Amino acid sequence: MEDLPEALVAEILKKITRTSDLNSLSLVSKQLYTIEGNQRGAVSVGSGLCTATEALTSLCAWFPNLWKVEIDYSGWIPGHGNQLDNKDLVVFSSHCSSLRDLTLNFCSYIDDSGLGCLAHCKTLTSLRLNSAPQITSIGLSSVAVGCTSLSALHLIDCEEIDIVEWLEYLGRDGSLEELVVKNCKRIIHHDLLKFGAGWMKLQKFEFERKIRTRDILVSEIYDPSYDAHSTDIYDFCCDSLKDLRLAHIKTWPDIGLRVVLGKCKALENLCLEYVSALNDNDMLALCRSCSDLKSITLRLNLQRYDNDFRISFTDNTLYALALNCRKLQSVCLKFVGCSLDWPSEIGFTQKGFLVLIQSCPIRVLVLNGANFFDDEGMKALSSSPNLETLELIRCSAVTDVGMLFIAHTPGLSNLTLRGCHDVTDVGIAELGHEHKLESLVIEFCRGISREAVQGVAKSVHYSSDASDALMKLF
Repeated sequence: MEDLPEALVAEILKKITRTSDLNSLSLVSKQLYTIEGNQRGAVSVGSGLCTATEALTSLCAWFPNLWKVEIDYSGWIPGHGNQLDNKDLVVFSSHCSSLRDLTLNFCSYIDDSGLGCLAHCKTLTSLRLNSAPQITSIGLSSVAVGCTSLSALHLIDCEEIDIVEWLEYLGRDGSLEELVVKNCKRIIHHDLLKFGAGWMKLQKFEFERKIRTRDILVSEIYDPSYDAHSTDIYDFCCDSLKDLRLAHIKTWPDIGLRVVLGKCKALENLCLEYVSALNDNDMLALCRSCSDLKSITLRLNLQRYDNDFRISFTDNTLYALALNCRKLQSVCLKFVGCSLDWPSEIGFTQKGFLVLIQSCPIRVLVLNGANFFDDEGMKALSSSPNLETLELIRCSAVTDVGMLFIAHTPGLSNLTLRGCHDVTDVGIAELGHEHKLESLVIEFCRGISREAVQGVAKSVHYSSDASDALMKLF
């Protein structure tokens, strides 16, 4: 290979994607060592890496064009050797002149002084901090001021970071397009409204608070007619926001991030997980301006409205989605804590749900604990021309009759059943007669045997063990 033109060798190496293979090739000859090193743009390091300054400097010299570095110490124990610390991070920041993407996972020895050295990385566009216990708002402020090209920031389990100058600075002078905050106990979702003008540039936003047992218990009484969007008390807009996820937050009596729902015009993907105190007015405000919505995920638990215990929304939400969001392709609805004996606890009815399904080109549908959905619903679904993937979890009213209907759905290729105990081998046999399914997943369905699913689809996964499906069920 030494006789081949260097450009041709470089093209051959580009076809090799496995890191272990690239490492082996680099040992074959000096030529391959140099070419492969120049091409390597990303590395992931952690336990076992020699943290001597000379070794890290050599690593950076071997890969002079590194633009993405992940430092991962998940599962680390003292016996694994030393972790990278502040001075080691200085080596990366000073020798990787093209560094654009940096991830620090479980880096216990890096604090504000180490993070502060990143302020000299003018090319840095993405920073992810996951379980960085020594980093505070001071270090983050240094990055906010120095890294003028920063467009993506992820903060996960960073318990010492709170909201001060860094967020206000990024909102005023920054260029963030992606902001993800998860399980940072000192960051309160109301404070994120201080992002101000930064909301205008943001394209992706996630906020998730650590869930606590008391958050699951229903205690406060919410007003189902309250409209948090009737007066615009927050002077910002989210015209560029395409992806929004809010999880485990309380929007009463303080409104907080609830107001964002009424300010999105370009939203394509929405995920709301156990957000308390919402009602139909929030979804109506969203639907009035979000004609481009393509995916919606609602994970809902019981709330207390007046004297009733029910989920946050009613059919009015479904009608608003059907009327205004005609590009909707993916729908995931999960209901937690709702009794099979009290269908009214789920504010949605089968009638309202079918209006949504028949109004939008739904390709992917996931229903978890939907006690309003039965065989008649399956019959209506069977005429959906766009439906490709259907996942039913704990849908107790679906039986073999529903399987007979759904088997004739023209485009259905992927079917998953979990905890659907009234479907039996008879219903599965109906699916096999059509020979259309690409994949079939059956987990913890007591009426279905392993023998019955064989040959029903090109790919079949079967499990009768409840533990396999438990996390997916709930």
